[in-house]
Amino acid sequence: MKPTPPGWPRIASSLHYRDAGTMIDWLCQAFGFEVQLKIEGEAGRIEHSELRLADGLIMVCEERMGDFRRFQTDGLSPLTAKGNTQSLMVYIDDVDAHCAQARAAGGRIVAEPELHDYGVGYWADRSYGVLDPQGHLWWFSQRIRG
Repeated sequence: MKPTPPGWPRIASSLHYRDAGTMIDWLCQAFGFEVQLKIEGEAGRIEHSELRLADGLIMVCEERMGDFRRFQTDGLSPLTAKGNTQSLMVYIDDVDAHCAQARAAGGRIVAEPELHDYGVGYWADRSYGVLDPQGHLWWFSQRIRG
């Protein structure tokens, strides 16, 4: 494979939210993301943003209904879709401290930090699951044994 553009990971995910600007602030506070780029349209509507956590990148924008149909789908917040629309898994350095930070910011912890050990010859991760305020499911993991 050819190298990715400078500063871009091999894969990035895009999340749709109602009031994406507020959610960008929340994702930074709760999960430690940093804003790399934020493009605002009319009335402050977030048309595109790029948030970074270490070498990972997500894109966040407003829900798109109708105008997103060129892709033969709508881009919905879980609030509108009435359920989770995707799950993300992120490796971090300290799962317990991260979980406490997410909980303090109002994240709904759906799986407390727990060891997931796949046995000798495989790996062990300590992970937790959290729903953000609009219902995207996030998993944060710390590699214990690789």
